Parts: sequence; structure tokens; C-alpha cells
Amino acid sequence: MRAVTAAQMRAIDAAAVARHGEVALMRAAGDAIARLIDRYARGDGAVVAIAGPGNNGGDAYAALASYDGKRRRVIFADAAASVRHDSEARRDARERARVAGVEERPFPPDAATLRYAALVLDGVLGVNARLPLDARSAALVDAIAASGAPVLALDVPTGIDPTTGALGQHVVRANATIALGRPKLGCLLESGRDAAGEQWCAPLGMRDGDAHGIDDPHTDVLTPAEFAALLPARSDESDKRSAGAPLIVAGSTQFPGAAVLCAWGAARAGAGYVTVAAPEGAAAALRAHLVEQVVVTYDERDPDAAVQTILGLTNRCDSIAIGPGLGLSDAFGTIVNGVIGGSDLPVVADASALYHLAKRLNAYRDKPLVITPHAGEFARISGKGTIAPGERFARVRAFVDEHGIATLLKGRTTLIAGRDVTHVNPTGTNALATAGTGDVLTGAIATLLAQGLSPLDAARAGAYWHGRAGHAAQARRKRGVIARDVADALGEASVVEPHDATLVRIS
Repeated sequence: MRAVTAAQMRAIDAAAVARHGEVALMRAAGDAIARLIDRYARGDGAVVAIAGPGNNGGDAYAALASYDGKRRRVIFADAAASVRHDSEARRDARERARVAGVEERPFPPDAATLRYAALVLDGVLGVNARLPLDARSAALVDAIAASGAPVLALDVPTGIDPTTGALGQHVVRANATIALGRPKLGCLLESGRDAAGEQWCAPLGMRDGDAHGIDDPHTDVLTPAEFAALLPARSDESDKRSAGAPLIVAGSTQFPGAAVLCAWGAARAGAGYVTVAAPEGAAAALRAHLVEQVVVTYDERDPDAAVQTILGLTNRCDSIAIGPGLGLSDAFGTIVNGVIGGSDLPVVADASALYHLAKRLNAYRDKPLVITPHAGEFARISGKGTIAPGERFARVRAFVDEHGIATLLKGRTTLIAGRDVTHVNPTGTNALATAGTGDVLTGAIATLLAQGLSPLDAARAGAYWHGRAGHAAQARRKRGVIARDVADALGEASVVEPHDATLVRIS
């Protein structure tokens, strides 16, 4: 699903209005919002909406008109502003709310009603917000924040730049946000993501193509249904190699565990046959932990021979994962570049491999390769230094445009950039902030490559899956999740519940 800038959303919305009419769209939006009210409401208090001018306020009216639960419904609105910014759709929603028994009150909202609300609907501004907020909107945001009530934001929490994710001085920190039409890019990027809470989208029959030629770049976010469609299915006729046979070039005498975790990630992602190539000094540790996987050794002191040993293994493998736990010596540099340059298999490169291929990026422009750096590794490999706050999106986009290498930039919001599109990963949890989880991710991506996905698709599906596995592991163990827990959770994290196309869970 496309994640859009404010300008792209305006173009998509205008085209949808021309096709369906704004009244029908607002009614559909109200229906979708109403379905989430009881999910986030507390106790038995009233559902209270704050309706700003324009159609975002109209969506608040439409939501309360559609809500058929037992809770009392109250909406605060500026009557004068409503008249100045009225539309056919808003008038329709307001009249339906009146007929449904919604209690309409003038601004400003009183503190007591907000404090005891079961849920507050933030319908102040929406996608057309501009920072800094005007005084009235800022006061409404502060009133919502002071209430302590749970908040469901309509389209965009007030105070977030819908395109960049920048936060204003006054900002609604929502429990959840329902995007109308398409997810807003600013709600998926730092720092907007944290203020948006859990995210949903009501597609409302809108079309991505209506944003063609509007703004740059093209940005996508996976939905559960799209993720499920990306995962390769194992056929009934599969054997252990046709099910996916990644080669893991990882581990060292000092860091054998990285190879173990990478191999586990590959196996738990569904590989039928995992081969690990490691230095002789790591073999005992690896064989003590890897029962179902094959360990083949090489002598790192003779890197040219090591390259030939590893390349000999590729004849019966479908992909390569390289880097976790390798060293930074010149010998490992020869091995990394010799293997990547000497094979036509798709490759995922991480950790130490990034150090070694940094000076040879131009040689890998046309390789089926994805790299998976964290911020520090990216600072080095890009040659542009530390990423400043708010620059991650632009920096990874510029890097891929220059070098033509699919790049997964890890972080609170992981970005996966290819030549023509950037994917924003909506899954993940702070439970993944522990040693070895990146090695598990590398192994999972290696399996997806071995099963036929392109580097970009393997990276975005792997990141999404890895984030879901982190959530699943955290659900079982509230504290102390370790990397092997994440690997073990990949199986259950691959199961997507039947989806409803009219209301899509984003994060």
C-alpha cells in the first residue's frame, strides 16, 4: 500500500471524490472510524469528538453518526467555523449525527467532559495541517493532552507534519490513528510514528495511481495481506534443497554465535537445507549448536583458498548471507569480496561484510545484492558521516540513487530502499534491541532470497516478518527477549489472520 505525502493524498482524494462523491466517501470514513471506537475506549464514559473546520471535522461527525454502541456521544465544534468551511459532506454528516442523537456543544471543550471520556476523537485538522499550529488548534491539542483520556486520531494526529513526521510544539499523542484513504508518510517516520500510536487504514476505494507525478518519492508500506502474498509457498513436491538452500558465510573464532543465530534465522524462515561456511576455529562451537544445519570449514589464513572452498559450495545453494561475526582483517576482506564478486547468487550482506565492501560499491551495482546496515554502519559505508535527526529517509534514498544497491537501513523505523521505491517497515518493537537479532534477520532474508524473492522484496518481507516475530516473542516474554526467541517466533509470525479490506491494520 502506498504511504503518501500530504500533496499526494490531496490528489488521491480529489480523484476519489470525482468518482464517488464526497458524501459517500465521508460516510464510508465514518463507518470505518466507528468500528475502532470500542477497541480503544475505556470504561463506560462518553465518546467525545473534537471537530475542527473542514472535512476532518466532518469525519468526526460521521464517525459518531455511524457509531451504534451504547456509549453517549458528544462533539465539540466551532459553529461559526463550520459555516465558513462547510461542505456538502460535512453538512450531511452533521445532520446524520443530529438525527442519531449526538450531543453537539460549542468550543472550547470543557475539561470535565474530556477527563471522563471513554475515548477522544481528534478531528482537529487532519492531512492539511501546517506547523506551527494556529492558536486555536494548539489550545485544542493541549486540552486533549490534559484530559488523560485515550485518543483515536482521525487521519493524522494534530501537531504532526503529515509528510515529514516532524512534531510541533503542541502535538496529540494518540493511542491509535486511522488513516483515511492511504497511510500518511509522516505517521510512519520518526518522530510522528511514536505520536501516532497503533495505525490503521480505511482504503475507501482510493487508488495509488491517482498520485502519479505528484511529489517525490514513491513510498510503500506492507499490509498483512501483502506480506502474506509475498511469502513463498512450499509446494507439495518440494525436497530439502528446492525448499530453499541458503549458504551462510559467517562466524569466527571470536564470534561463533553470530553464525549460529543467522543459521537459525534461515532455518526458522523455512529453508530446507542450510549450509554454514566458517573458519576452522569456530567449527566446534557451531557444531555444538547446529544440529540440522551443515557446517563446512575453511582456513582464514589462506583467504584465496578459502574463497574457492566457499564458491565450491555455491553450486548447490540458492543464496548467500555473508558478514555476521566475521572479522575486519584483510584476510576476511579478501574472502568477502571474493565470494560476493565470484558468485551470481543473490546476496544479503551485513555486519563485517559492510566494512569490507564499502570501497568496492561500484563493482556491485548490478549484483542481486541487499545490504542491511544499522545507522553507524551506514554512516561509514555511505561516506557521508553520521545521520542527523530527520535525515534518514533522504540519506538512504540518495545512497541507493548513487550506488544502485538495495539497502535496508535498520532503526526504530526500518527503511528499505530500491531504485524506484522506498518501503517503510511498520512492524517492530524495542524487544529487538538486543544482540543477535540482526543476525536472525540476515538469515531470514537469505532464505527468502533462496526461495526466489528479489533482493528488495526479500528485504522488505524479511523486515516486516522480523518485526512481527519480535512482537510475538515479547508477548510470551515481557522482559528478557533474546535473539533466539525471535528466531523461534518466525513460524507463528508468518501466520496472518483473515483480513478485512475495508479496515487494514498497519502497525
